[in-house]
Amino acid sequence: MKVKEKRPYQRCTRCVMDTTDSAITFDENGVCDHCRNFDKNIRPFWNPKQNRFAELEEIAKKIRKAGKHSDYDCVLGLSGGADSSYLAYIAKEVMHLRPLAYVVDTGWNLNVAVENIEKIVKGLGIDMYTDVVNWKEMRDLQLSFFKSGIASQDFPQDHAIFSSLYNYAVKHNIKYVLTGSNSATEFIRPPVEWIYMNDLRMAKDIHKKFGTIPLKTYPTCGILKYRVWYKYFKKMKRVYPLDYVVYDKEKAENFLNEKYGWTKYKNKHYENVFTRFFEGYYLPVKFGFDTRKNVLSNEILAGTKTREEAIAILEKPPYDPELAIRDKAYIAKKLGITTEEFDAIIAAPNKTPFDYKNSFWMIKLGVKVCKMLGIENRNIR
Repeated sequence: MKVKEKRPYQRCTRCVMDTTDSAITFDENGVCDHCRNFDKNIRPFWNPKQNRFAELEEIAKKIRKAGKHSDYDCVLGLSGGADSSYLAYIAKEVMHLRPLAYVVDTGWNLNVAVENIEKIVKGLGIDMYTDVVNWKEMRDLQLSFFKSGIASQDFPQDHAIFSSLYNYAVKHNIKYVLTGSNSATEFIRPPVEWIYMNDLRMAKDIHKKFGTIPLKTYPTCGILKYRVWYKYFKKMKRVYPLDYVVYDKEKAENFLNEKYGWTKYKNKHYENVFTRFFEGYYLPVKFGFDTRKNVLSNEILAGTKTREEAIAILEKPPYDPELAIRDKAYIAKKLGITTEEFDAIIAAPNKTPFDYKNSFWMIKLGVKVCKMLGIENRNIR
Protein backbone atom coordinates (compact mmCIF):
# COMPACT_ATOMS: atom_id res chain seq x y z
CA MET A 1 0.00 0.00 0.00
CA LYS A 2 1.50 3.28 -1.11
CA VAL A 3 0.16 6.48 0.42
CA LYS A 4 -1.25 8.68 -2.31
CA GLU A 5 -0.52 12.33 -2.89
CA LYS A 6 -2.59 14.79 -0.91
CA ARG A 7 -5.65 15.95 -2.81
CA PRO A 8 -8.49 18.45 -2.30
CA TYR A 9 -10.65 17.63 0.68
CA GLN A 10 -13.80 15.67 -0.02
CA ARG A 11 -16.29 13.93 2.26
CA CYS A 12 -18.61 11.12 1.20
CA THR A 13 -22.16 12.30 0.56
CA ARG A 14 -23.59 9.23 2.27
CA CYS A 15 -21.28 8.48 5.23
CA VAL A 16 -18.58 10.63 6.84
CA MET A 17 -15.42 8.99 5.48
CA ASP A 18 -13.24 11.52 3.68
CA THR A 19 -9.92 12.12 1.99
CA THR A 20 -7.95 11.71 5.21
CA ASP A 21 -8.23 8.14 3.92
CA SER A 22 -5.82 8.71 1.04
CA ALA A 23 -7.01 5.61 -0.84
CA ILE A 24 -10.70 6.56 -0.79
CA THR A 25 -12.51 6.88 -4.11
CA PHE A 26 -15.82 8.53 -4.97
CA ASP A 27 -18.36 7.86 -7.71
CA GLU A 28 -20.15 10.52 -9.77
CA ASN A 29 -22.57 11.09 -6.87
CA GLY A 30 -19.81 11.57 -4.32
CA VAL A 31 -20.43 8.19 -2.65
CA CYS A 32 -17.25 6.53 -1.38
CA ASP A 33 -15.94 3.03 -2.03
CA HIS A 34 -16.60 2.04 1.60
CA CYS A 35 -20.33 2.58 1.02
CA ARG A 36 -20.22 0.84 -2.35
CA ASN A 37 -18.46 -2.14 -0.79
CA PHE A 38 -21.17 -2.24 1.88
CA ASP A 39 -23.91 -2.25 -0.76
CA LYS A 40 -22.24 -4.98 -2.81
CA ASN A 41 -20.66 -7.32 -0.30
CA ILE A 42 -22.38 -6.82 3.05
CA ARG A 43 -25.91 -5.43 2.81
CA PRO A 44 -27.30 -8.26 0.62
CA PHE A 45 -26.32 -10.83 3.25
CA TRP A 46 -27.01 -8.94 6.45
CA ASN A 47 -30.17 -7.42 7.89
CA PRO A 48 -29.32 -5.26 10.92
CA LYS A 49 -32.95 -5.28 12.06
CA GLN A 50 -33.43 -9.07 12.00
CA ASN A 51 -32.62 -11.52 14.78
CA ARG A 52 -31.32 -14.85 13.47
CA PHE A 53 -31.93 -16.86 16.61
CA ALA A 54 -32.45 -20.18 14.81
CA GLU A 55 -29.00 -19.93 13.20
CA LEU A 56 -27.47 -18.78 16.48
CA GLU A 57 -28.96 -21.78 18.28
CA GLU A 58 -27.48 -24.16 15.72
CA ILE A 59 -24.06 -22.64 16.37
CA ALA A 60 -24.65 -22.85 20.12
CA LYS A 61 -25.48 -26.57 19.82
CA LYS A 62 -22.16 -27.23 18.08
CA ILE A 63 -20.30 -25.28 20.76
CA ARG A 64 -22.06 -27.10 23.60
CA LYS A 65 -21.36 -30.47 21.98
CA ALA A 66 -17.67 -29.72 21.42
CA GLY A 67 -17.19 -28.63 25.03
CA LYS A 68 -19.48 -31.06 26.87
CA HIS A 69 -16.57 -32.77 28.63
CA SER A 70 -14.76 -29.53 29.52
CA ASP A 71 -15.24 -26.94 32.24
CA TYR A 72 -15.91 -24.33 29.54
CA ASP A 73 -17.30 -24.81 26.05
CA CYS A 74 -15.93 -21.50 24.78
CA VAL A 75 -13.78 -18.53 25.72
CA LEU A 76 -14.46 -14.85 25.05
CA GLY A 77 -12.33 -11.78 25.44
CA LEU A 78 -13.83 -9.31 27.91
CA SER A 79 -12.54 -5.73 27.95
CA GLY A 80 -15.39 -4.01 29.76
CA GLY A 81 -16.48 -2.28 26.55
CA ALA A 82 -19.99 -2.50 25.11
CA ASP A 83 -19.27 -5.07 22.40
CA SER A 84 -17.54 -7.62 24.63
CA SER A 85 -19.94 -7.06 27.54
CA TYR A 86 -23.01 -7.58 25.37
CA LEU A 87 -21.29 -10.59 23.82
CA ALA A 88 -20.91 -12.12 27.28
CA TYR A 89 -24.63 -11.62 27.89
CA ILE A 90 -25.56 -13.23 24.56
CA ALA A 91 -23.21 -16.17 25.19
CA LYS A 92 -24.58 -16.95 28.64
CA GLU A 93 -28.24 -15.92 28.55
CA VAL A 94 -29.19 -16.36 24.88
CA MET A 95 -26.90 -19.14 23.66
CA HIS A 96 -26.85 -20.89 27.06
CA LEU A 97 -23.12 -21.56 26.89
CA ARG A 98 -20.52 -21.99 29.62
CA PRO A 99 -18.05 -19.28 28.61
CA LEU A 100 -14.79 -18.38 30.27
CA ALA A 101 -14.32 -14.62 30.34
CA TYR A 102 -10.72 -13.91 29.35
CA VAL A 103 -9.19 -10.61 30.44
CA VAL A 104 -5.78 -9.34 29.35
CA ASP A 105 -4.22 -6.69 31.60
CA THR A 106 -1.83 -4.61 29.51
CA GLY A 107 -1.34 -2.03 32.26
CA TRP A 108 -3.61 0.68 30.88
CA ASN A 109 -7.22 -0.13 31.78
CA LEU A 110 -9.18 2.59 33.54
CA ASN A 111 -11.09 1.84 36.73
CA VAL A 112 -14.38 2.05 34.85
CA ALA A 113 -13.27 -0.86 32.64
CA VAL A 114 -12.22 -2.98 35.63
CA GLU A 115 -15.53 -2.21 37.34
CA ASN A 116 -17.52 -3.06 34.21
CA ILE A 117 -15.73 -6.38 33.88
CA GLU A 118 -16.52 -7.22 37.51
CA LYS A 119 -20.17 -6.26 37.07
CA ILE A 120 -20.61 -8.39 33.96
CA VAL A 121 -18.81 -11.43 35.39
CA LYS A 122 -20.71 -11.24 38.68
CA GLY A 123 -24.05 -10.46 37.06
CA LEU A 124 -23.80 -13.38 34.65
CA GLY A 125 -22.21 -15.75 37.14
CA ILE A 126 -19.35 -16.74 34.84
CA ASP A 127 -15.72 -17.52 35.58
CA MET A 128 -12.89 -15.18 34.62
CA TYR A 129 -9.21 -15.64 33.89
CA THR A 130 -6.80 -12.69 33.79
CA ASP A 131 -3.48 -12.68 31.97
CA VAL A 132 -1.18 -9.89 33.17
CA VAL A 133 1.31 -8.96 30.44
CA ASN A 134 4.86 -8.32 31.65
CA TRP A 135 4.87 -4.56 32.10
CA LYS A 136 8.56 -3.98 31.38
CA GLU A 137 8.23 -5.77 28.04
CA MET A 138 4.96 -4.01 27.16
CA ARG A 139 6.46 -0.62 28.01
CA ASP A 140 9.58 -1.31 25.93
CA LEU A 141 7.56 -2.38 22.90
CA GLN A 142 5.17 0.57 23.16
CA LEU A 143 8.00 3.06 23.49
CA SER A 144 9.66 1.41 20.47
CA PHE A 145 6.49 1.92 18.46
CA PHE A 146 6.30 5.60 19.42
CA LYS A 147 9.92 6.05 18.36
CA SER A 148 9.11 4.34 15.05
CA GLY A 149 6.85 7.27 14.14
CA ILE A 150 4.07 5.14 12.62
CA ALA A 151 0.35 5.60 13.15
CA SER A 152 -0.42 2.13 14.53
CA GLN A 153 0.47 2.71 18.16
CA ASP A 154 -2.19 0.35 19.51
CA PHE A 155 -0.51 -2.68 17.93
CA PRO A 156 1.41 -3.74 21.08
CA GLN A 157 -1.80 -3.87 23.12
CA ASP A 158 -4.06 -5.35 20.46
CA HIS A 159 -1.57 -8.02 19.50
CA ALA A 160 -0.97 -9.03 23.11
CA ILE A 161 -4.71 -9.26 23.79
CA PHE A 162 -5.64 -11.42 20.81
CA SER A 163 -2.47 -13.51 20.95
CA SER A 164 -2.96 -14.29 24.62
CA LEU A 165 -6.60 -15.24 24.03
CA TYR A 166 -5.92 -17.50 21.04
CA ASN A 167 -2.86 -19.12 22.63
CA TYR A 168 -4.84 -19.89 25.79
CA ALA A 169 -7.74 -21.40 23.84
CA VAL A 170 -5.45 -23.73 21.89
CA LYS A 171 -3.35 -24.67 24.92
CA HIS A 172 -6.46 -25.65 26.90
CA ASN A 173 -8.20 -27.29 23.93
CA ILE A 174 -11.11 -24.84 23.88
CA LYS A 175 -12.27 -25.06 20.28
CA TYR A 176 -14.51 -21.99 20.14
CA VAL A 177 -13.43 -18.38 20.63
CA LEU A 178 -16.29 -15.88 20.73
CA THR A 179 -15.54 -12.35 19.54
CA GLY A 180 -17.42 -9.10 19.89
CA SER A 181 -16.43 -8.02 16.38
CA ASN A 182 -19.60 -7.40 14.42
CA SER A 183 -21.02 -6.04 11.21
CA ALA A 184 -23.17 -3.45 12.98
CA THR A 185 -20.18 -1.42 14.13
CA GLU A 186 -17.13 -2.69 12.24
CA PHE A 187 -17.80 -3.43 8.58
CA ILE A 188 -15.96 -0.27 7.56
CA ARG A 189 -12.35 -1.11 8.31
CA PRO A 190 -10.12 1.79 9.42
CA PRO A 191 -7.83 2.61 6.47
CA VAL A 192 -4.54 0.72 6.56
CA GLU A 193 -2.55 3.93 6.92
CA TRP A 194 -4.58 4.82 10.03
CA ILE A 195 -4.30 1.52 11.87
CA TYR A 196 -2.05 -1.11 10.31
CA MET A 197 -2.97 -4.73 10.88
CA ASN A 198 -1.51 -7.75 12.65
CA ASP A 199 2.01 -7.74 11.19
CA LEU A 200 4.37 -9.47 13.58
CA ARG A 201 7.31 -9.09 11.20
CA MET A 202 6.95 -5.31 11.33
CA ALA A 203 6.68 -5.33 15.13
CA LYS A 204 9.85 -7.39 15.47
CA ASP A 205 11.75 -5.04 13.15
CA ILE A 206 10.58 -1.96 15.06
CA HIS A 207 11.54 -3.51 18.38
CA LYS A 208 14.92 -4.56 17.00
CA LYS A 209 15.62 -0.95 15.99
CA PHE A 210 14.28 0.84 19.06
CA GLY A 211 13.84 -1.70 21.88
CA THR A 212 16.19 -2.13 24.80
CA ILE A 213 15.17 -5.45 26.41
CA PRO A 214 14.24 -8.87 24.97
CA LEU A 215 10.55 -9.78 24.78
CA LYS A 216 10.73 -13.12 26.55
CA THR A 217 7.11 -13.47 27.71
CA TYR A 218 5.17 -11.01 25.53
CA PRO A 219 2.41 -13.09 23.84
CA THR A 220 2.65 -13.39 20.06
CA CYS A 221 0.55 -15.02 17.38
CA GLY A 222 1.35 -14.18 13.77
CA ILE A 223 -1.20 -14.24 10.99
CA LEU A 224 -0.14 -17.65 9.65
CA LYS A 225 -0.29 -19.12 13.14
CA TYR A 226 -3.87 -18.13 13.90
CA ARG A 227 -5.23 -18.10 10.34
CA VAL A 228 -3.73 -21.44 9.29
CA TRP A 229 -2.16 -23.47 12.12
CA TYR A 230 -4.77 -22.71 14.78
CA LYS A 231 -7.73 -22.78 12.40
CA TYR A 232 -6.99 -25.81 10.24
CA PHE A 233 -4.70 -27.94 12.39
CA LYS A 234 -5.84 -27.08 15.92
CA LYS A 235 -9.47 -26.61 14.80
CA MET A 236 -9.91 -23.34 16.68
CA LYS A 237 -13.02 -21.56 15.45
CA ARG A 238 -13.87 -17.89 15.87
CA VAL A 239 -17.59 -17.10 16.18
CA TYR A 240 -19.31 -13.72 15.83
CA PRO A 241 -22.59 -13.97 17.81
CA LEU A 242 -23.43 -10.25 17.55
CA ASP A 243 -23.92 -10.69 13.81
CA TYR A 244 -26.90 -12.95 14.54
CA VAL A 245 -28.83 -10.52 16.74
CA VAL A 246 -30.12 -7.00 16.32
CA TYR A 247 -27.25 -4.99 17.72
CA ASP A 248 -28.12 -1.36 18.24
CA LYS A 249 -25.16 -0.24 20.30
CA GLU A 250 -26.94 2.55 22.15
CA LYS A 251 -29.81 0.25 23.14
CA ALA A 252 -27.33 -2.45 24.15
CA GLU A 253 -25.48 0.03 26.36
CA ASN A 254 -28.72 1.09 28.04
CA PHE A 255 -29.64 -2.56 28.58
CA LEU A 256 -26.26 -3.35 30.14
CA ASN A 257 -26.55 -0.33 32.39
CA GLU A 258 -30.05 -1.19 33.60
CA LYS A 259 -29.40 -4.91 34.11
CA TYR A 260 -25.82 -4.95 35.40
CA GLY A 261 -24.95 -1.34 36.32
CA TRP A 262 -22.50 -1.20 33.39
CA THR A 263 -21.06 2.28 32.71
CA LYS A 264 -20.93 3.79 29.22
CA TYR A 265 -17.74 5.31 27.76
CA LYS A 266 -17.52 8.49 25.73
CA ASN A 267 -16.20 6.75 22.59
CA LYS A 268 -15.45 3.23 21.35
CA HIS A 269 -12.32 1.80 23.07
CA TYR A 270 -12.18 4.59 25.65
CA GLU A 271 -12.11 2.05 28.51
CA ASN A 272 -8.34 2.20 28.16
CA VAL A 273 -6.29 5.35 28.86
CA PHE A 274 -3.63 4.50 26.28
CA THR A 275 -6.15 3.85 23.51
CA ARG A 276 -8.08 6.96 24.49
CA PHE A 277 -4.95 9.05 24.04
CA PHE A 278 -3.91 7.20 20.88
CA GLU A 279 -7.26 7.63 19.12
CA GLY A 280 -8.24 10.96 20.63
CA TYR A 281 -4.92 12.82 20.47
CA TYR A 282 -2.02 11.03 18.78
CA LEU A 283 -3.76 10.09 15.53
CA PRO A 284 -5.59 13.42 14.99
CA VAL A 285 -2.67 15.65 16.05
CA LYS A 286 0.21 13.79 14.38
CA PHE A 287 -1.52 12.31 11.32
CA GLY A 288 -4.87 14.07 10.96
CA PHE A 289 -6.75 10.79 11.37
CA ASP A 290 -10.01 10.59 13.34
CA THR A 291 -11.16 7.00 13.95
CA ARG A 292 -14.61 8.25 14.89
CA LYS A 293 -15.21 8.71 11.16
CA ASN A 294 -15.22 5.01 10.35
CA VAL A 295 -17.11 4.15 13.57
CA LEU A 296 -19.80 6.73 12.80
CA SER A 297 -19.92 5.68 9.14
CA ASN A 298 -20.67 2.15 10.30
CA GLU A 299 -23.57 3.46 12.35
CA ILE A 300 -24.88 5.53 9.44
CA LEU A 301 -24.92 2.55 7.10
CA ALA A 302 -26.41 0.32 9.80
CA GLY A 303 -29.19 2.85 10.27
CA THR A 304 -28.50 3.58 13.94
CA LYS A 305 -27.28 7.16 13.39
CA THR A 306 -27.99 9.84 10.80
CA ARG A 307 -25.26 11.50 8.79
CA GLU A 308 -26.23 14.86 10.31
CA GLU A 309 -25.81 13.45 13.83
CA ALA A 310 -22.41 12.04 12.88
CA ILE A 311 -21.20 15.35 11.43
CA ALA A 312 -22.29 17.16 14.60
CA ILE A 313 -20.26 14.70 16.70
CA LEU A 314 -17.18 15.17 14.51
CA GLU A 315 -17.34 18.94 14.97
CA LYS A 316 -16.48 18.35 18.64
CA PRO A 317 -13.00 17.25 19.81
CA PRO A 318 -12.56 13.49 20.42
CA TYR A 319 -12.16 14.18 24.11
CA ASP A 320 -11.54 17.03 26.54
CA PRO A 321 -8.29 18.87 25.57
CA GLU A 322 -7.36 19.32 29.23
CA LEU A 323 -7.79 15.59 29.83
CA ALA A 324 -5.60 14.94 26.77
CA ILE A 325 -2.79 16.96 28.35
CA ARG A 326 -3.12 15.03 31.61
CA ASP A 327 -3.23 11.72 29.75
CA LYS A 328 -0.09 12.63 27.80
CA ALA A 329 1.81 13.43 31.00
CA TYR A 330 0.58 10.22 32.63
CA ILE A 331 1.53 8.05 29.66
CA ALA A 332 4.96 9.67 29.33
CA LYS A 333 5.69 9.05 33.00
CA LYS A 334 4.52 5.44 32.78
CA LEU A 335 6.69 4.89 29.69
CA GLY A 336 9.68 6.24 31.62
CA ILE A 337 10.22 9.46 29.65
CA THR A 338 9.55 13.15 30.27
CA THR A 339 6.65 14.99 28.70
CA GLU A 340 9.17 17.03 26.70
CA GLU A 341 10.75 13.85 25.34
CA PHE A 342 7.29 12.54 24.49
CA ASP A 343 6.41 15.78 22.66
CA ALA A 344 9.64 15.49 20.67
CA ILE A 345 8.81 11.91 19.68
CA ILE A 346 5.32 12.92 18.57
CA ALA A 347 6.70 15.90 16.61
CA ALA A 348 9.30 13.78 14.79
CA PRO A 349 8.77 13.02 11.07
CA ASN A 350 5.87 10.71 10.33
CA LYS A 351 6.67 7.20 9.17
CA THR A 352 4.60 4.34 7.77
CA PRO A 353 4.82 0.55 8.28
CA PHE A 354 6.47 0.43 4.87
CA ASP A 355 9.53 2.15 6.29
CA TYR A 356 10.11 -1.13 8.15
CA LYS A 357 10.17 -4.80 7.26
CA ASN A 358 6.58 -5.93 6.87
CA SER A 359 4.30 -8.68 5.60
CA PHE A 360 1.67 -6.51 3.95
CA TRP A 361 1.82 -8.45 0.68
CA MET A 362 0.96 -11.64 2.55
CA ILE A 363 -1.77 -9.97 4.60
CA LYS A 364 -3.30 -8.46 1.48
CA LEU A 365 -3.15 -11.80 -0.33
CA GLY A 366 -4.71 -13.54 2.65
CA VAL A 367 -7.58 -11.06 2.81
CA LYS A 368 -8.10 -11.40 -0.95
CA VAL A 369 -8.36 -15.18 -0.61
CA CYS A 370 -10.70 -14.81 2.37
CA LYS A 371 -12.92 -12.47 0.35
CA MET A 372 -13.02 -15.01 -2.49
CA LEU A 373 -14.08 -17.69 0.01
CA GLY A 374 -16.66 -15.39 1.60
CA ILE A 375 -14.82 -15.23 4.93
CA GLU A 376 -13.91 -11.53 4.70
CA ASN A 377 -16.06 -8.83 3.14
CA ARG A 378 -14.54 -5.56 4.31
CA ASN A 379 -12.38 -3.26 2.23
CA ILE A 380 -8.61 -3.44 2.20
CA ARG A 381 -6.66 -1.50 -0.46
